[in-house]
Amino acid sequence: MSAALICGCLWVLLATVTAMLRMRYQMWPGLVLLVSAPVLLVWIGMTHGWIWLVPALLAFGSMMRNPLIYLWKRARGQEVEIPAEIRAELGR
Repeated sequence: MSAALICGCLWVLLATVTAMLRMRYQMWPGLVLLVSAPVLLVWIGMTHGWIWLVPALLAFGSMMRNPLIYLWKRARGQEVEIPAEIRAELGR
């Protein structure tokens, strides 16, 4: 197995552990994972081609769908409703 795929597997494990954290503790690890994912995806795509890039992109989109939807709405200038339980957890 190549280094790119090993790092991809580690990314998935770290994302899973981050998802198990309480909401207030997910912010920074989740941001690091969100920012590092494009670099990892490009690395996987360059090493193994588009055949392996497509499943990696689908896994990334599945695992980070809520942050991506939030960022997409914010970029388009739409109002984003944060659920009350999350707002209470974050202290807002």
